[in-house]
Amino acid sequence: MTEFTNDGGTARGAAARLTIGAALAATLMAALFPVTARAETLRNCAPRDVVVERLAGGYGESRQSIGLGPQGAVMEVFASSATGTWTITVTSPSGVTCLIASGQSFEALHEVLPAEDSDA
Repeated sequence: MTEFTNDGGTARGAAARLTIGAALAATLMAALFPVTARAETLRNCAPRDVVVERLAGGYGESRQSIGLGPQGAVMEVFASSATGTWTITVTSPSGVTCLIASGQSFEALHEVLPAEDSDA
């Protein structure tokens, strides 16, 4: 997969910026859908080590970013550059991880923030 940057930056820098953006977006999702005891009983939740092993073994996904959500929840974005799949998880303080969202066509992007004096 070819990565493009519009300011001559490196692909590694672009990936870091994407994961920060993805983490912010996923943290917002975690705030909207907090992990509760009720949510942990759903079929899309399991102990974190089981979820991480399944994402790695079944989809080739590894952790791309991490963030702290409300009430001590930990949000993580897992993705595979080989398959393009991605998964957002939220782990409660009790260690139970729930799948929040997943999809395909994961790409590392680099987007420059607008200038501070810009109206954008």
